[in-house]
Amino acid sequence: LTGKEALTHFPSLGAAGGSGPGKGHQKQCELLQLSRKQKRLCRREPGLAETLRDAIRLGILECQFQFRSERWNCSLEGRPSLLKRGFKETAFLYAVSAAALTHSLARACSAGRMERCTCDDSPGLENRKAWQWGVCGDNLKYSTKFLKKFLGQKRIGKDLRAKVDIHNTNVGIKAVKNGLKTTCKCHGVSGSCAVRTCWKQLSPFHEIGRLLKLRYDDAVKVFSTSNDAVGHSELAGPHRHGPSAKHPALPRPTDLVYVEDSPSFCRPSKYSLGTAGRTCSREGNCDSMCCGRGYNTQSRLVTFSCHCQVQWCCYVECQQCMQEEVVYSCKQ
Repeated sequence: LTGKEALTHFPSLGAAGGSGPGKGHQKQCELLQLSRKQKRLCRREPGLAETLRDAIRLGILECQFQFRSERWNCSLEGRPSLLKRGFKETAFLYAVSAAALTHSLARACSAGRMERCTCDDSPGLENRKAWQWGVCGDNLKYSTKFLKKFLGQKRIGKDLRAKVDIHNTNVGIKAVKNGLKTTCKCHGVSGSCAVRTCWKQLSPFHEIGRLLKLRYDDAVKVFSTSNDAVGHSELAGPHRHGPSAKHPALPRPTDLVYVEDSPSFCRPSKYSLGTAGRTCSREGNCDSMCCGRGYNTQSRLVTFSCHCQVQWCCYVECQQCMQEEVVYSCKQ
């Protein structure tokens, strides 16, 4: 789920043409650019294709939201070329895609959209009868287990780029895990807690996206080094201060990692469309986003609702007002 698949909405796959629900599900699996093994898993899991589509959309929208004020704005143009390199932006794409898939799968289980999983049933929680009260825990346990099988992650000898991609994928999964909270609700006379129901609930995906953006800002450049103690190579980052400063530091499990410096994204290239014409904030990011080329200033009139009043009984009546708005955009 990192840009190699079709990112358009699926066509309607109802009963038209004599296709039953099972065949419709299988058609959705074929529309996604998955490996042979992934397509086989998709066909076995009714509801998975729709969940994959939701995850793709969730990851793209969150990426574009987090980078809306950056030179690289996570546009779909140039993404295939970007994914062939080891930039910080590539690291974020792998992490946010894995997080979106983990989040979407767990939510799909609790919403009843997947046939082979249901509510979370973690031990130690009074949630086994939660369905009686209309609540259902997000099933992160099933989600992460299935995801590892779906992605087919394996330890790859000395392939630095493969290690980096797997590491960043796991950072995205961990970000979802770290946002898992236990929510409880009391049931009883006059609000007493005679009966308490608890369930697992995921954080809103915006919180996960914000966390991954912070990880991107502090991403660590790594290289491959041999570890004679364990008999294989591993990722290593810059030297740290202190007693162990002579040895390269291992990146933490929560660090996004990359292997090569990013381009400027100022001018059109195979990685992006550049920043010409992008809107910016004069007091905020125009100087950075426009890469020193300067920016154009344009005034426009915008219409908005104003002087709103509540009318008896049940509606709001507003006037239409206009005001002048100044828009700044980067020069060519």
